[in-house]
Amino acid sequence: MASKSVSSRLHGLLETLQALSDPAREPLNASPQLAALKSWQSERLGKSFAALRSHPRFGQAAEFFLSDLYGAGDVSWRDRDVSRILPVMTRWLPDSVLLTLAEALELDRLSREFDIEMARALGAGAVDTASYGVAYRLVGDAVNRRRQIALIRIVGEELERIVRKPFVLGVLKLARGPARGAGLASLQAFLERGFAAFRHMGPAKEFLDTIVRGETEAMQRLFKGHPDPFGFGSGQWAGPQSGPAG
Repeated sequence: MASKSVSSRLHGLLETLQALSDPAREPLNASPQLAALKSWQSERLGKSFAALRSHPRFGQAAEFFLSDLYGAGDVSWRDRDVSRILPVMTRWLPDSVLLTLAEALELDRLSREFDIEMARALGAGAVDTASYGVAYRLVGDAVNRRRQIALIRIVGEELERIVRKPFVLGVLKLARGPARGAGLASLQAFLERGFAAFRHMGPAKEFLDTIVRGETEAMQRLFKGHPDPFGFGSGQWAGPQSGPAG
């Protein structure tokens, strides 16, 4: 059974995530600015880590990170589903596993908060490397930007540790039927994709080192106003479109 501190942290993070994704409480959730930003960032990450995506050992994990953990789509369903099963999770799972979930939720919270502030700073203009850099510096908060990157490593290392536990695979397989019956099939599929990706990859150090190093260098260049912070050879890379997406 989860300790009170871990349970309280999880409940608080889920409440915050649901508030951050609620258009009634944060109108930018329904705005073309946020949609354009998320689409641009998703394409940028895919371009930055193209070598990981095509790697025979890392490709599956890279796709999970880029599509499931930081894709451009709406993931508010995941918050609702996790909230529904949280009482069961806190009753049966050890604190070590629940703490990993809490770190993943904190990473999600930071990412969503930064996305909203970035969208607000960008306004209605086109999203390209130059405008992204200006907005990035306006939002600032280097401490939490570093924390965001550090959490990628923390969560990745914990996922690697968890997938080595034989009982986790057994629990996931046993949960398929009940998950479908409870309307949690999407969450079940998400968990199975993550488990399969990290189990296939094996040792995650090189994978995580590549991401953390790349994102740290990009962060430092963005704060310094470097014209080509992502190393694409052009300061005006526009991603998948030349202007905001609807």
